[in-house]
Amino acid sequence: PFHCSLMQPAADRMAEALEETPPGALAVPLYANVTAARVTDPTEERELLVQQVTGRVRWRESVLAMVDGGTAHFVELGGKVLAPMVGRIAPDARTTSLVTMED
Repeated sequence: PFHCSLMQPAADRMAEALEETPPGALAVPLYANVTAARVTDPTEERELLVQQVTGRVRWRESVLAMVDGGTAHFVELGGKVLAPMVGRIAPDARTTSLVTMED
């Protein structure tokens, strides 16, 4: 059960693994699901990734924040679940789902 307290051991292991990875500058805008806000600091990004394992997902708020930040096209990799959700939240946004290598 992702995003609940039962995942704390996994969050702890993720924190340990991320400690071995030096933070670097973010190449693309990143929005954290636990805060529904844009992240610009690589150290904060790592902390929020760990929090996301047990934290509540603020998907609707995240999508709206991305739209407010200028995102007009959302690309989903590996499935066709999130793009329809984005379409319901932000009907004017363009969505693309890439599932296979041919996509």
